[in-house]
Amino acid sequence: MRNLILMRHAKSSWAKPGLGDHDRPLNGRGRRAATALGHWLRAQGLAPDQILCSPSSRTQETCERLGLSLAPELHARLYLAEPAEMLGVLRQARGNRVLMIGHNPGICDFAHALVATPPAHDRFADYPTGATLVARFDIDDWSYLAPGSGTVQDFVTPHDLG
Repeated sequence: MRNLILMRHAKSSWAKPGLGDHDRPLNGRGRRAATALGHWLRAQGLAPDQILCSPSSRTQETCERLGLSLAPELHARLYLAEPAEMLGVLRQARGNRVLMIGHNPGICDFAHALVATPPAHDRFADYPTGATLVARFDIDDWSYLAPGSGTVQDFVTPHDLG
């Protein structure tokens, strides 16, 4: 069995208009949300054994603020990736519980493609910043991952955490 934690980066800042998209940091709300998500992951016993992360500033800062004891593997292919690209990266994963941090709209589409039945949460449809899906796959190796094969274990947004 394999578990995936699929997280959209926390809320980013638009305070510096000339700053390129790749370099945008988190804003105050995003920093607080990422910290809260880290607390939630630990409280749920969901520490990953591998982290796959887009190399953008906002995804890396989200990962850092989760407070996990594991360094992320940065994958250029995950920056603004489409679901097929995310699937390709995930199929090469080696962890039993993998955290993937990426961007919309691809991460939303990927979450929808992975699970057999979506969670009963009104924000799953648009996957807001910080949205986090936890899904289980009955496979022994990520290379066997197939769309529609995931079972939702949980879905949470920073708003749910207060």
